[in-house]
Amino acid sequence: MKKTFNPTSVRRPFGNYNHGLLVPPGASLLVTSGQLGIGLDDTVPSDITAQAELCFKAIKRILEEAEMSFADVIRISGFVTRREDFPAYMAVRDRYTLDPKPVSTLLVIGGFTRPEFLVEVEVTAAKIF
Repeated sequence: MKKTFNPTSVRRPFGNYNHGLLVPPGASLLVTSGQLGIGLDDTVPSDITAQAELCFKAIKRILEEAEMSFADVIRISGFVTRREDFPAYMAVRDRYTLDPKPVSTLLVIGGFTRPEFLVEVEVTAAKIF
């Protein structure tokens, strides 16, 4: 069982995540590469919500391939190119995350390898089999 840490001596999280998450010994660890908002047909939607959906759908498929789910995700790192996209990104993230909520980092960056990319997401998951 994962244990969450949100000390009262630290400001509460800004959103639906935990400050710390302890994974018990013996868990298998899965680390994903960053997933971009691009479809199988190489199309890139023009809006942040659609791109974030593609990122999280790709992560879901990777988790399933590893016999895991979003319940096993312990860390999410999100990267967006525009500060104003935070709420839309977090709305998508929150639809996918399950309890206990993972730890989460969200950064505004200067861009990706292609200018049409607006978001990239990577996760770490842990599960005892």
